[in-house]
Amino acid sequence: MAVLNFKTLKESFDRDGYVFIPGFLSPEEVQILNENVKRFISEGIPSMSAGHYFYEDQNDASTLKQMQDLEKYDAYFKTLTVESKYEQLAKALLGEDVICKTVEYFNKPPKIGKPTPPHQDGYYFMIDPPQAVTMWLALEEVVEETGCVKYIKGSHLKGMRPHGRTATLGFSQGIVDFGTEEDVENEIAFPAQPGDLLVHHSMTVHRAGANTTTDRTRKAIGLIYFGVSAREDVEAKRRYMAQLAKERGNAKA
Repeated sequence: MAVLNFKTLKESFDRDGYVFIPGFLSPEEVQILNENVKRFISEGIPSMSAGHYFYEDQNDASTLKQMQDLEKYDAYFKTLTVESKYEQLAKALLGEDVICKTVEYFNKPPKIGKPTPPHQDGYYFMIDPPQAVTMWLALEEVVEETGCVKYIKGSHLKGMRPHGRTATLGFSQGIVDFGTEEDVENEIAFPAQPGDLLVHHSMTVHRAGANTTTDRTRKAIGLIYFGVSAREDVEAKRRYMAQLAKERGNAKA
């Protein structure tokens, strides 16, 4: 397991908008996490609300793409959120006490795993100040061909970019003017090994490619922490979620 220097990590985080921590989990810890993910997929999905899990192909259970709020459904995932090294790291990076908002599972199935559009998490969070971090932990080897995460270095300091509707399930909004010269020059890809951790600020622009392989998945766990100073625009969030539900309903009709 990585030995963390919080001072150095916070300096990098404040400057770049993200940190990369190889070996955040030991191989044994990764094995336990993977076993619990597999267990929950087998046993827990029937208990989940429909809006908390998504498939790339609704008729194929092997194409599970995303699960949300795992900590609300399963005691093991709850233990990851409080008095954990994830919480400790989030506090150090944000410089304040934090609240875990969700534990998520992500996958890009082979051949059909779609690109994640460039976006800023803060657009979805609707908080002020935008004091939040997203953690992304690789459950298996992740490479360019399976859709590794890519960050725009320093983009968290440039304000909120304009977002618009996308057709990507689970990522309804994307940056509409992405691809500027500055974006291209400052984008950095992060291939990862099992147990490697990426953490980014809520304003950091990031994206991921499609899974173009024929036989490899791209599985990861995500945790989102808000700083205690962050205040949610509850009414705006309610309207946004209602609109999403309406659009999903229309898509199924």
